[in-house]
Amino acid sequence: MDDVLLDVKLLDKNFSGVHALKHVSFQVKYGEVHALMGENGAGKSTLIKVLTGIYPKDGGKICLAGKELPYNNPISISKQGISTVYQELNLIPNLTVYENMFLGREIKRKGGILLERNFMKLRAKEQLAQIGVAIDVTKRLDNYSTAVQQMIAIARAISVNCKLVIMDEPTSSLDKREVQVLLNIIRMLKKQGISTIFISHKLDEVFAIADRMTILKDGECVGTYPTKDLSQLKLVSLMLGKNSIRQEVEKRDYKFGDSTEILKVSNIKQGMRLHGIGITVKEGEILGLAGLLGCGRTELAHVIFGSSTPDSGEIYWLGQKVCFKNPAQAIKKGLGFCTEDRKSEGIVPNMSVSDNLSLAILPQLQKLGIIDNSARKDLVNKYVKLLRIKTSDPEQQLIKNLSGGNQQKVLLARWLCRQPRLMILDEPNRGIDIGAKSEIEMLIQDLAKQGISILMISSELEELERNCDRVVVINNGKNVGQLQGKEITQANIMQLIADGKDLS
Repeated sequence: MDDVLLDVKLLDKNFSGVHALKHVSFQVKYGEVHALMGENGAGKSTLIKVLTGIYPKDGGKICLAGKELPYNNPISISKQGISTVYQELNLIPNLTVYENMFLGREIKRKGGILLERNFMKLRAKEQLAQIGVAIDVTKRLDNYSTAVQQMIAIARAISVNCKLVIMDEPTSSLDKREVQVLLNIIRMLKKQGISTIFISHKLDEVFAIADRMTILKDGECVGTYPTKDLSQLKLVSLMLGKNSIRQEVEKRDYKFGDSTEILKVSNIKQGMRLHGIGITVKEGEILGLAGLLGCGRTELAHVIFGSSTPDSGEIYWLGQKVCFKNPAQAIKKGLGFCTEDRKSEGIVPNMSVSDNLSLAILPQLQKLGIIDNSARKDLVNKYVKLLRIKTSDPEQQLIKNLSGGNQQKVLLARWLCRQPRLMILDEPNRGIDIGAKSEIEMLIQDLAKQGISILMISSELEELERNCDRVVVINNGKNVGQLQGKEITQANIMQLIADGKDLS
């Protein structure tokens, strides 16, 4: 136990009855790079916020260097030797580099009024030099690239008695060269005896830098493993909870050759997320997009729907080149989009079920600016009945008071009443119970049988296996493989995710 820096025992955290962390236990050794792995919702962010004092723990014990941590606030935790570098940098762009380095811990002259600015500049320069960064610390932070700002955040994090630095997706905005610089800095910290908890969805980075990995799933600790004992396939299997997988679903016999090509996306590039991706979707086809969190699936969906602009690439709709400058143009062509974030981007919580369902069709229900309420009610009642939406009164009941599954049905109905040619469904079954999942999947299958094309994004491999005619696997913004018909098994999908080779 002499080599253990951080010892987490049976950690619990609850939010309004939701058990976010369930008896989580793991250890981080001195000078170790320890990866924290898990899919979206696994509990990684909650665990980090408990470790850093943002959330109080509801049970368990956390010890640093043999002493139990006092949980008052993040400042007291920082003084104990735990620092955090977040994906979204918590620095202030219009302050200088040295002011950011000493933010909240400024050095004052005797008397406690004026700042020792020259000394702070010198110390900031020295601290940055320790990690190989030589810049003018008197310039404003926003003069420097995101990569340099990330290095500044790391230098700030380790400048005060730091024993453990937590890096939460630190490479998400960095290019390949900048990533290597960051990984070298982590190796440098390791040599200095500083431990790192490293969180990243990019498996190649994790395998390049981590000594051990702790894997979380649904708020529970799956286990801690030496990196050398894991393959990428085994890691993905542990993250997704699949140890032995069999294909039991009888695939429908979708006739690809006889179908019209509805959508073609070619060589789409966008920032750090999409690197030349391309897909096609045919009429009545259910095309799945698979990949780990952050691989670029959702970003591609937003580009297709016109809510995000690509840097380059082409989109064809029914054989004609299009450029959707906004969602309204995509909607007019026959696209619908159910977002992954149902609560903040889908429903309008304080409006009724009826108002939410009819939002997208209102332009077709009005004359001279006046809504035909009779037609609107008829339409709402038709889809409430058709999709079996459980509501006491669609005109009176607020949508926020429906279950997650019924909210999702309302969002589906919102687009169906426009009779779309293509539906983009981003995580359609997230946050809903098993019974509702079955109903949603039956609806999706029925839509495809009616000739509506479906682009389904899902982190649940069983969902893709059960429903899709084809699955395109994406890794780091690139196509890495495609499966069709009975080839679509959870094992095959995971193998492609783990291999992660660019096939575009």
